[in-house]
Amino acid sequence: MTAYAPDDRVMVSPRYMAGAGDRLADAIGPLIHLFSWTTQHDAATGHVKIDSPNGSVFCDFDPLHPRGTWWTIAHHEPYWEVQFSRQTPMEAVAAVTQALPQLLGDHRHAERIPITDMPLDQIAALNNWTVEDGALTSPDWYCQLLHTPDEEVAWRAEHVFYEKQPLATFTRDVPEALVRNFFAHLATPTAVQRTFADVPFSTRYEHGHLITPVRGAVISPPFDHALAQLDRPGRSR
Repeated sequence: MTAYAPDDRVMVSPRYMAGAGDRLADAIGPLIHLFSWTTQHDAATGHVKIDSPNGSVFCDFDPLHPRGTWWTIAHHEPYWEVQFSRQTPMEAVAAVTQALPQLLGDHRHAERIPITDMPLDQIAALNNWTVEDGALTSPDWYCQLLHTPDEEVAWRAEHVFYEKQPLATFTRDVPEALVRNFFAHLATPTAVQRTFADVPFSTRYEHGHLITPVRGAVISPPFDHALAQLDRPGRSR
């Protein structure tokens, strides 16, 4: 029996086991309110389509997609495509969507929306991921970012719990800045906040994760979670 009610707010790490969460506004809000991207919204289905002002990029969010592909982000010329599944942490999705205006030459608010220039292998090392033979692998071996430069899908983020649905795919011509931003926000050990009902079942009952409560935190929910991470035996510091 779990100690949490479905509507309890919790902190979850590692981030790639936390599920999408409910912060959709972080992924689409800046595009709409800061950069004036146009929006179509079907309130009955939750389907949202957003187009850049010059029409070269669109973001499509479909929570009822039959294969669980919630997000498709595509550039028209040259054509490239990014897709995210229903289990991809919204923080990692937002790291991609919020970077799009800068890639199109709109540098307003760039100081508020950083794009990392750290190479992928350095991001991996910073977060205790290993790098070998085109694969960046998490410390628990559950998550990987695979690089296959000779294939149309050049980057693929996979998780062992979701073998039939990659967390993310990036086709060959996707700007690597988007891959770097995505990976930096996926691999970080910094916990994310979720409603317990939104935490995947596989995470709730697997011992490789850490879940701590938001309510009743002694100092702050993130700080208390970080202390709990340090207290775990055998964990990377």
